Amino acid sequence: EVLGIGGLVGAGRTEVARALFGADPIDAGEIRLDGQPVLIRSPRDAIRLGLGLVPEDRKTLGLILNMVVRENVTLAHLDLLSMLGFVNRRRERDLAAEYVRSLRIRTPTIEQEVRHLSGGNQQKVVLAKWLCTDSRVMIFDEPTRGIDVGAKQEIYELMNELAARGVAMIMITSELPELLAMSDRILVMHAGRVAGELSREEATQERVMHLATGGE
Repeated sequence: EVLGIGGLVGAGRTEVARALFGADPIDAGEIRLDGQPVLIRSPRDAIRLGLGLVPEDRKTLGLILNMVVRENVTLAHLDLLSMLGFVNRRRERDLAAEYVRSLRIRTPTIEQEVRHLSGGNQQKVVLAKWLCTDSRVMIFDEPTRGIDVGAKQEIYELMNELAARGVAMIMITSELPELLAMSDRILVMHAGRVAGELSREEATQERVMHLATGGE
């Protein structure tokens, strides 16, 4: 399913994403994966368990802009592409090319620096990086911020394809139409806590905003 997380700026949505991915420590509670409690103390733990994070600030946190598409796509997968400290460049190129094709990343070559790509294609490169690691839970923080309408639709289609393949998704977004259209279930946050949960059938803009502003 696609679990949407909504709320106003400062409600704590991004903090939840960072805590789930091990980027920030949690003070209380537990994280469960497939019904079993797991310990995530770092992004390395999260990656090992099959989590991937597409951050809100892709240029700073999701990509290394002066590196090429090939290097960015395989960045989280280097341990499996390496032997005795050396990267198998042929396997790296083949893997990057495979994801460029499957995600329809528009680039003249996998040796293109990602800073020269459009926002939508940069976002696809971030997504490819985690799909390389066989992520089974994807966390999207503002997945379509700063990209054009056509690229937004492509990102939505890719998310739906992933959901159909059994990848669980958590989508944090401040865009209400996006939240309502893409989510099977919605958690609304207010002041650092979950203010309410809505099914797709229950969710309306009015109900989401009511919960987001502290209504019961």
